[in-house]
Order: sequence, then C-alpha cells, then structure tokens
Amino acid sequence: MSRIREAFSNGKAFIHFITCGDPSLEVTKEIVKEMEKAGADLIELGIPFSDPTAEGPVIQAANVRALSGGVTTDKIFEMAKELRETVKIPMVFMTYANVVFSYGIERFAQKTEQTGMDGIILPDIPYEEKEEFASVFRKYGLDMISLIAPTSHDRISMIAKEAEGFVYCVSSLGVTGMRSEITTDIDEMVGLVKKCRDIPCAVGFGISTPEQAVKMAGAADGVIVGSAIVKICGQYGADSPKYVAEYVKSMKDAIRQI
Repeated sequence: MSRIREAFSNGKAFIHFITCGDPSLEVTKEIVKEMEKAGADLIELGIPFSDPTAEGPVIQAANVRALSGGVTTDKIFEMAKELRETVKIPMVFMTYANVVFSYGIERFAQKTEQTGMDGIILPDIPYEEKEEFASVFRKYGLDMISLIAPTSHDRISMIAKEAEGFVYCVSSLGVTGMRSEITTDIDEMVGLVKKCRDIPCAVGFGISTPEQAVKMAGAADGVIVGSAIVKICGQYGADSPKYVAEYVKSMKDAIRQI
C-alpha cells in the first residue's frame, strides 16, 4: 500500500495545505511538525507561484509574501528533505504546471522523489494534458493526484479510472477560500468515483469549520483544508505554529467522531 493510501486507512483523513515560506521556510517546517503531532494524516506543501489561478485572495497573498521573502523551488526541495527525516505522514507538493515545466518535468520529478515526497497536485492541468506530467512522475514512484469539480459529471468516471493516490473532490466552483455554506452534492460526486474505482476521495475548497468538516467527511474519505490554515499563518506569522496546531486538533477531533 502506498503511503498516500495509508493516510486513509485509519478513519477519516484530515489533509492540510500550507504555502511554503509564509512567513518563512523555518516557520513552515515547524508548522508541518506541529500539524503531524496534532493529527494531520497528509500534508500538501504549496510551492508558491506568481499567478496561482485556482487560489483565492488568502492563498494568493501568501504566495506573494513567500516569493517576496526569497523562497525558491530549490529551497523548498531542501526543506522537504529535512522534514522527511522526522515527518512520517505522507506529503505531496501542490503547485502549478508552469513551475514544474520551467524547472523541467523530469528534473522536478527526480528532485521530488529524492526529497521523500509521495506525490504532486497540479490544479491547472486538464485531464487531457495530464499524461505528459503523470508518466514522468510515475517513473519516480510518485502519485499525480487528480481533481474533479462539480461540473465534471460526464468526465468523472474517465478521471477516476486513471486516478492515483486519492481523488481530490472540489466542493465549490471558483477559487479556494473559506465559504459559509457548501451546497455541492458531494455524495453524488464520490458515488460516481467509487462506482468506477475503489480509491479514496477527499473533499476540499471552502472547508473551514469543524461542522463543515464533519458534513463533508460524512460523504467522503477525508477533508482538505487550506485557506483557513494559511489565514492563521498570515495573522500570526512566526507565532503561527501553535495556533495552527490548535486549529488542526479541533478539526481532527471533530471528524474522529464519524
């Protein structure tokens, strides 16, 4: 069983996204360690990009802060390698095609494998263009996580058949960010995936409260939270690790009851 699959083997998985280098790579390292202690099952390390099209204002601002602070892809690879010496849970990179393409797909995949990461999420790659990247990552034993959106209905089975690691179910149209209400029929999305393939499904985009996490985890195998955590980092800066840990614990405790 891959390490990513293992994240879903002990009840509902809680998955976190964090922008690397906001407020600094040292603080990012501390946050990741604290998240693991607080019950995180899988962590998405965001590699900042100057034009993150899928992100809302909270994560966009974090990207700007990180890049302004001098964060580079190579520095993030180094940080991830250091983290892997102690962090046991699965970690994947989340970034944009342009970041991988400009670095060199093969070189990026090789470096990702060398750091001990488990996979990658590229939200701006359509299914039809995925193989150019996925075939290279597969060569290095890395999963390329597929996303399905509320508008993907007729394509869900096609995407699910080739999905690796887990399927990222996008709960809301538009960009990332906290939402007061999520109205998408997640049960139906997950049902369509499971009909094709026995693969874990995790729901993300818009989840920020324990109540939302419980509702979404009831329909899927896990929940993904990003903006709410990135917002804490923006608010507390160097002091954010303890606040992120408290938040993660409250969310994980909530979904443990399911």
